[in-house]
Amino acid sequence: MPKVLAQGKAIECKSGANLRKVLLANYVDLYNGGSNVINCRGIGSCGTCAVEVEGEVSPSNWRDNARRSLPPHSPTRNLRLACQTQVLGDVTVTKYDGFWGHGSQIVWTSLS
Repeated sequence: MPKVLAQGKAIECKSGANLRKVLLANYVDLYNGGSNVINCRGIGSCGTCAVEVEGEVSPSNWRDNARRSLPPHSPTRNLRLACQTQVLGDVTVTKYDGFWGHGSQIVWTSLS
């Protein structure tokens, strides 16, 4: 079973599990500030669940690519929408500041 390392937690999940669902089910603070209330609930339109993911995950789909191509996101950043990402192997996750998780300051990493 793949392991997701996020916010100091090691979470086992099934291969193909949705990263957003895995994080939220394990009480990981996926959303910053008001985006905890105001988000698209996983349909890929808002971009507030953006995280940096290292490890084996699904290729980014058209929703992920489209949303991250619009401001304040940038397609050149190594971010993914958790709601559009399937976990295929062990991964580490990092969350950045800003309403959309698009900032430059780390909020939490896989270790903290």
